[in-house]
Amino acid sequence: MNTKRILLALTLGSLAVLAMACSKTASSSGEKVIKSTKSGNVTITLTNAAGELKSGTNDLFITFTDAAGKPVEAGAASLVFHMAGMGTMPEMNDKATLTTTETPGKYHAQVEIQMASTWEALINFESAQGKGQASLTIPVK
Repeated sequence: MNTKRILLALTLGSLAVLAMACSKTASSSGEKVIKSTKSGNVTITLTNAAGELKSGTNDLFITFTDAAGKPVEAGAASLVFHMAGMGTMPEMNDKATLTTTETPGKYHAQVEIQMASTWEALINFESAQGKGQASLTIPVK
C-alpha cells in the first residue's frame, strides 16, 4: 500500500510539473505563444494556434497584460510587420487589422505577410499606463 501511495504521489507531481510547463507556452484558449516582450509595465504577447507565423494570411492574437498578468486595455493599438529594404528589394510593411475581442486587452489580428524571412513586429499602444511601443524579431516560415 505504501508503494501505491508513492506511485500516486509521483504521478500527480509529474502531472503538476507538466501542467506548469504547458501553461508557459500556451494560453487558456489553446493558443501557442509566438513571442512576448515588455514595454514599460505592460507585457505584450503574440499567439496563434500554431505558435508560429507563415507567409500568406495569418490569424493571431495580441494580448496586453500588467505585471500581475491581468489584462490591460490597450486602447489605440497597432501591429505592423516590417522588413528593411535589401539591395534592389524595397522595404516592406504589412499592417495587421486589429479587432477587439470579448476579453479586455486581447485583440484579434489578421495580417498578410508577403514572404518567408525574419520580420520585425512593430507594436504601438495607448493604455491607462500611458503610451508604449515594442519591437519583436519574428521568423516567418
